[in-house]
Amino acid sequence: MPRQVLFIQGGGEGTHDHWDNKLVASLERDLGPDYEIGYPLMPGEDDPQYERWKTALEQELAKLDAGAILVGHSFGGTILISALAEMTLARSPGGLFMISAPFVGKGGWSIEDIPSLSNVGAKLPTDMAVYLYHGSEDTTVSIAHVDLYKKEIPDAIVRRLAGRDHQLNDDLSDVAADIRRCAKS
Repeated sequence: MPRQVLFIQGGGEGTHDHWDNKLVASLERDLGPDYEIGYPLMPGEDDPQYERWKTALEQELAKLDAGAILVGHSFGGTILISALAEMTLARSPGGLFMISAPFVGKGGWSIEDIPSLSNVGAKLPTDMAVYLYHGSEDTTVSIAHVDLYKKEIPDAIVRRLAGRDHQLNDDLSDVAADIRRCAKS
């Protein structure tokens, strides 16, 4: 039975079908047939609202087996980690992989409907590995955001990827390698 991976897209008009679909294709190629990737279209992608996305996430998470892998890109990663910090999950995820995600809180962005991520590490499932990826050439979300997350989640594994943009140049081979390592542990 393939290992489940849930990929949560970033926000913005056309992101699901014209941007993040390339990231999902990279993951599918690099992970191979032992993994099954769910890639739901989030509601109102052009104007993401935290509560609507959180409700959709709750429905998607309820479908997953214990040990499923969660991947969030950009704004989708921010909403995913914020929602995970607020939820009580029936089944614990095997890992959280956040790509180019903006940090909300002191030193990061202020987004009206998303609570501050200060102390977020203490609110996440304790047995869930957390990986943070950010490209050095990201002009959408400063690479400094990865350090803000690391401060709040000291056990997180951080990958600063030289020469990579906000979409990590549509290459998630580094993420796929970490997912395979995480799945073995």
